[in-house]
Amino acid sequence: MTRPVSALVVAAAVAAFTLAQPDTARADEVEESIQAALEAYQAGDVAMAKEELDFASQLLSQMKAAGLADFLPAPLPGWQREDAETQAMGAAMMGGGLSASAVYTSGDKRLNIEMLADNPMVTAMAGMFGNTAAMGAMGTVRRINRQKVVITNDGELQTLVNNRILIQMNGSAPTEDMEAYFAEIDIEGLNDF
Repeated sequence: MTRPVSALVVAAAVAAFTLAQPDTARADEVEESIQAALEAYQAGDVAMAKEELDFASQLLSQMKAAGLADFLPAPLPGWQREDAETQAMGAAMMGGGLSASAVYTSGDKRLNIEMLADNPMVTAMAGMFGNTAAMGAMGTVRRINRQKVVITNDGELQTLVNNRILIQMNGSAPTEDMEAYFAEIDIEGLNDF
């Protein structure tokens, strides 16, 4: 019996692996998992094939999440940055997607920057961020480096890049510091991420 749908899934996983160009150690894990999935599929063990493909997919998501962290800005002069955290969220966590965050401190000032990408809940917000009047209802609308942002009534800076990447900044740092950090983010690069 032929299984064209499952064969397409295996082919898609192999293609995703090829395009991801991950680091060698992680690539070996992904490659091994894809190969194990193919072998399980050929042996008729669909459950194991799916498990292996899910594992490979999660590893690829983790690599992509690490790439998102590369867009977090370096600390500005006089500031320190704690190590960035990344996560490839499963569907059970806010619908899935990728996240990267970092905490910046300077004296008693603290700034949290979080990026959420490819998350259905974030994507659903595109209409709100695409409508300046709706953004205005959230707070004060500004443009930084050609990107519309809103400074919310709670003092957060928020924007949606390319209708799929939410950037949120909050903390005890004043708005001016948030805007300075936002100006350091490679928005063009995020558009291509």
